[in-house]
Amino acid sequence: MRVVRLESEIDFDGWRDAARALRAEGVAPEAVVWTVERDLFEGAGSFPLHKGEGKAPEVGEGRILKVPAAFVDLAKTVILHRSPERLSLLYRILHRLEAQPKLLANPADANVAKARDMAKNVGRAIHKMHAFVRFRLLEDVTPETFVAWFEPAHRVTEAASPFFARRFANMNWSILTPDACVHWDRSFLTMSPGADPADAPSQDAQEEMWRTYYASIFNPARLNPVMMKQEMPKRYWRNLPEAALIPQLIEQAQNRTDLMVTAQPTKPSERVLKAALRHSRDGSYGESNLVNLEEVAAGVQVCRRCDLWRDATQGVPGVGPALLSGRGANLMIVGEQPGDQEDLQGAPFVGPAGQLLAKAMAEAGVVRAQTFVTNAVKHFKHEPRGKRRIHKTPDRGEVQACRWWLDAERRLVAPKVILALGATAGLAVFGKAVPIGQSRGQPQPLSDGGQGLVSWHPSYLLRVPDPDAKARAYAQLVEDLKQAWTLAAEAF
Repeated sequence: MRVVRLESEIDFDGWRDAARALRAEGVAPEAVVWTVERDLFEGAGSFPLHKGEGKAPEVGEGRILKVPAAFVDLAKTVILHRSPERLSLLYRILHRLEAQPKLLANPADANVAKARDMAKNVGRAIHKMHAFVRFRLLEDVTPETFVAWFEPAHRVTEAASPFFARRFANMNWSILTPDACVHWDRSFLTMSPGADPADAPSQDAQEEMWRTYYASIFNPARLNPVMMKQEMPKRYWRNLPEAALIPQLIEQAQNRTDLMVTAQPTKPSERVLKAALRHSRDGSYGESNLVNLEEVAAGVQVCRRCDLWRDATQGVPGVGPALLSGRGANLMIVGEQPGDQEDLQGAPFVGPAGQLLAKAMAEAGVVRAQTFVTNAVKHFKHEPRGKRRIHKTPDRGEVQACRWWLDAERRLVAPKVILALGATAGLAVFGKAVPIGQSRGQPQPLSDGGQGLVSWHPSYLLRVPDPDAKARAYAQLVEDLKQAWTLAAEAF
């Protein structure tokens, strides 16, 4: 029996070097014991091998053991899993790869399926850590320092830490976990041994503000407690300030939903309504006849340029700073169309997609109060399915008809940068189809002298089933928001 002792639970280099040597000797998987414990009685048969030592041993007559890059990536992820079987599982797969080079492409193989399942669980743990870490300010400490306590499902502290270094680059912080602690001093990431919950502050003055914000974005009409617990497992609740509100919000959800459904749309003043009706009857005038956003909002309510108004509760104009005394919003964000909640409340991006956008904007440093948010199409296009209203994508004719209102908003707001979310918004802003995946991150000049960018619509992220793909798309959305905000600031 061969015993391999690694330096730590996530010592991938040590595992790789030992596995190479064992495979070169033809040692069978069942003849190897993997451990990270120090053996006080080191004797024959042990195989001490430390991180970074040695080169890849030769296999046979001068041949080097080669494995697919996909296996290396898989192994680097699986080793972060807490299962004690992970090391032997990886070696079983490695032992078979030379004779079965396409092994990883076989989803029916039990070992491969188990390893991929472990990798997915590790990916989810990284995503949960990114989502649920809450920093608290240390009192009486100079320079200002924030500390968070977190208990990840797997050993992902080191793998997850670069995200926080990018996201919170301008503050000093530490994340404490039972496995390891990571520290950022605005220049370098450093690691230290695991800690205890008592080492982190239990609360700070900012938590009441965060709870107020969470309560304001909580959407009772979309409440699904089962899904909520899947996305926000109860094991994380004790570290989340907003968790204390959840039972009360759930209890009040039905009453709040009933109030939202029965609420009547806000009516514009008679003066503005008459002006909007006059404009709506006359198709020959230009959008320059609209002198402020109040008239645009009123005009949207009586618009008959397409048939979408027939099944919608109300029109939904954009919201945000207008062009007053020479100042407007440097950044405009354009979505596709109102959703179910937007149609009921009369405001853009207030439903689940809006909540996700608000979160991404906060991470990107985009100030919502200084941003004009609107949609390419102002009425909710849908089809009934039971008691639900299912979203339908507007067609090119509907986008073109409603572009008249979008152009009026653009003229009055005068943004320096427009970020179009999704293909429909891209069509409305640029006047042509824009492939999001190929075009995001590339500023394009607009006819009014501004710059245009495209990114994923938050509703797309809500539909992506794969957690890894969803995390990547969300990170790209945050990146695109940050780029748009930076360009808008530079153009000010």
